[in-house]
Amino acid sequence: MAAVAILPAFGAGRAQKANFDTQFADTTLRVDFHLSGTCDSLATPHIAFANLSKHSGWGGRRVNLTHTPFEGNADVVVTSAAGDTLYINPFSTLFQEWLTAEDSTGPKTMEGTVLIPMPRRKANVTIRLRDKYRRPQASATLSVDPTDILIADNTRRAPLPHTYIHRGSNPNRISVAILAEGYRPEEMDKFRTRAAEAVDAIFRSEPFGEMKEYFDFVAVESPSAESGVTIPKKGDWRDTAFGSHFSTFYSDRYLTTPRVARLYDALTSLPCQHIIVLANTDNYGGGGIFNFYTLTTADHKDFRPVVVHEFGHSFGGLADEYFYDNDVLNGTYTFTVEPWEPNITNKVDFASKWPDLVASGEASLVEGGGYYSKGMWRGADDCRMRTNTAEGFCPVCRRALMRNILWLTTPDR
Repeated sequence: MAAVAILPAFGAGRAQKANFDTQFADTTLRVDFHLSGTCDSLATPHIAFANLSKHSGWGGRRVNLTHTPFEGNADVVVTSAAGDTLYINPFSTLFQEWLTAEDSTGPKTMEGTVLIPMPRRKANVTIRLRDKYRRPQASATLSVDPTDILIADNTRRAPLPHTYIHRGSNPNRISVAILAEGYRPEEMDKFRTRAAEAVDAIFRSEPFGEMKEYFDFVAVESPSAESGVTIPKKGDWRDTAFGSHFSTFYSDRYLTTPRVARLYDALTSLPCQHIIVLANTDNYGGGGIFNFYTLTTADHKDFRPVVVHEFGHSFGGLADEYFYDNDVLNGTYTFTVEPWEPNITNKVDFASKWPDLVASGEASLVEGGGYYSKGMWRGADDCRMRTNTAEGFCPVCRRALMRNILWLTTPDR
């Protein structure tokens, strides 16, 4: 099967080149929503919009507004009243991972938030989900009037204390916020040190190092009532800023937060589009969800490679290249449709992946990846998306990350 084109897949509207300043204000529209359903890959989930709020500044991209390099498992689309596509941004959700996790505990609801530039005129905002077969799974549309008096105005709220660790020089920079999880107010010196270590680790990994002038990183002091983070298997529950915990889907190493709205509350008046959360624990683990967030332990000896690995997920849409045949995530992919992630293939449509890198000898086809030991291939024997001991990202992943950086910052990519 050939790769699915994003815009025609759902009939989102007529795609055309959109000018940011003409269509959008330098203001962020935050859209909170809920996803609910039953843990069944064949069930139809439900999308319900919750709160709308506006925030000062826009920290997302201002170029290449109407097309994307990667699909993701979901996207948000802004269309004009006439049906023209003005903006599209892909993402993935923890909820969609849960749908394939064979959890028999019953229906659940999970939080979600997307940030979009504020339209200058009335527009429609659509959230769309795709299943693992890359088919339309659910869709919901909300009409937005930027003059609506019930859009909460947070433009005058003061931001949390914050420190810019790095500021690039490119005019279209990528804004990344690093949030503190499980740090009491008196532990913020430690948090800032860990945040600086995370940025250093990312910039020591190519292509981020050669593109560092395309990034801003800001450390945001989001305090917790208690130090540490929740570890359910130890019966150790902590009162923290974002309620994060290990044992997501009963996988001991999977660290996530169900309190997505709290993450964005901490970013009020700090225009950012990408989020890294550092957890104050030496318990091993982490999690990264495409265009959603990275969450990782900050005190483990492998903190540096892990934060880079998870940022590969959340920033670059890269898939895991390791595999455990009895892993809880073994239902994530299918062998009949090519995965959208750029660094793994089941060979259904390998022509859309890295055949040119194989032909040039820069990459190869190595079986095993995406949690499967058979039937899924990666581009190199080792890579940061496979192990913590790899020297860095493989050529396939480096190219995918570079494409994403350029799409976010450079016109006509």
